[in-house]
Amino acid sequence: MAAVNGYTRKGEWLETRSPLESLPIPEPLLRRLRREGGLRESGGRVLLRLFPEERGPYAAEWMPLDILYEDDFCLVVRKPAGMAVHPSSTDGTGTLANAVAGHYEATGQEHKVRHIHRLDVDTTGPVLYAKNAFAHAVLDEAMREKRIERRYIAVVKGRPEPERGVIDLPIGKDRHHPQRRRVSRGGDRAVTRYETVQVLAGGTASVVRLQLETGRTHQIRVHLSHLGHPVWGDKLYGGPASPHIPRQALHGERLLFPHPWTGQQVEVHDPVPPDMLQLMESLEKM
Repeated sequence: MAAVNGYTRKGEWLETRSPLESLPIPEPLLRRLRREGGLRESGGRVLLRLFPEERGPYAAEWMPLDILYEDDFCLVVRKPAGMAVHPSSTDGTGTLANAVAGHYEATGQEHKVRHIHRLDVDTTGPVLYAKNAFAHAVLDEAMREKRIERRYIAVVKGRPEPERGVIDLPIGKDRHHPQRRRVSRGGDRAVTRYETVQVLAGGTASVVRLQLETGRTHQIRVHLSHLGHPVWGDKLYGGPASPHIPRQALHGERLLFPHPWTGQQVEVHDPVPPDMLQLMESLEKM
């Protein structure tokens, strides 16, 4: 196989002529590779066993899966509405994790299913997966350091004022409702940037673009509801109902992350889904 981005894939092994000290290998993983015989140096070449065959905990299921990006290290897939990212127990089925496991099995890839971030059940958009322990460690660190950008688009009630801003309000559990979260002085810090991109129905609704700086449960939905602009269709947080969409009108439209091996920025776009477009069109005609 020809070298790609400074490495050659040889089964379970990665070969590169770059000096070992210049490689983006986290120190704990490097120690493990040395301990387990997964590192070899010879004739100016470095061999790393980064692609061992693995068995994941989730049952493989054949389901339609929209792949937005894939290489030896990463997989990005579109999550549809109504599907959880992973089951509540390892023997659960019908989730995105099961579909990804099915994709790996169907394409002869022996990987565990490792998601880097999650989306709510009824939120659509791209979800990033790491295909090996190395990619998982690097991408987890990038997520902690806020070097993975997630941009969303939503249809909300009313017209936010000001049209753009930063919502920096802590979020905690709602002790009166086990599924809800709320803005709470004792909660965890949560920061959401927003910008109004279109006003619909004479100000009855707006299309808002959002970017997360933190990743709290239901963060966008809680912040917008607290401001008096709940997401359209979001029954849990007081969003208006519409026959055009049976879920919250919230979609992840862009994912930007540093590639774990090259460090180059990978940008993945996911077009706004049909149900949200139909909602926007119906509101625009009002």
